[in-house]
Amino acid sequence: MRRPFDLTLYLVTDTALSRPRPVAEVVRAAVAGGVTAVQVRDKTASRRQLLDLTRSVQAALAERPDVAVWVNDAVDVALLADADGVHIGQDDLPPAEVRALIGPDRLLGLSVSSVAELDVARALPAGTVDVVGIGPAWTTPTKPDAGTALGPDGVRALAGAASAAGLTAVAIGGIDAARAPEVAATGVDGVCVVSAVCAAADPAAAARSLRAAIEGVRV
Repeated sequence: MRRPFDLTLYLVTDTALSRPRPVAEVVRAAVAGGVTAVQVRDKTASRRQLLDLTRSVQAALAERPDVAVWVNDAVDVALLADADGVHIGQDDLPPAEVRALIGPDRLLGLSVSSVAELDVARALPAGTVDVVGIGPAWTTPTKPDAGTALGPDGVRALAGAASAAGLTAVAIGGIDAARAPEVAATGVDGVCVVSAVCAAADPAAAARSLRAAIEGVRV
């Protein structure tokens, strides 16, 4: 059975932005501040390095089993680390085949940036994909190849369609504490951030500000 998960404030790690601090240190502080899920991402790391990074994050969160740890792209790393889930993009392995590899109990996320891409996810057998990552909400330097910014209206349209299909949705791309309320109001289940926490001098404080901004809209 797939574990429950909370994506209210979803942190995607960035090794370069976290320096000189270890990623695991930033993650531990961010979770203390209110982050509810973590995706380990490092596009420049080797598979071995990504595995070590994932395990270091898991160790940092050993006392927080409520916080799901996802691995970006690398299905093999997710399996070796026994991560809670894996998140894939449109150019990665097909979702149905990834589901077959990871089995029925791990979580699977898929990036979507258009109605056409969401339609592919919606056409898959129920339970193939758990979460769609909608973006970019705004352009972001952490992922310059992410495509045209959707803006709040674009996020709202895709979030509504995802919800109607029974899919959990998070928004990602250029989101900080100032923009978080506008994104949270689109109907997404969670807000995904990278630099707003990883580049912050105080990741815990940054996470608290983001969480308060999100919860303020939900009240």
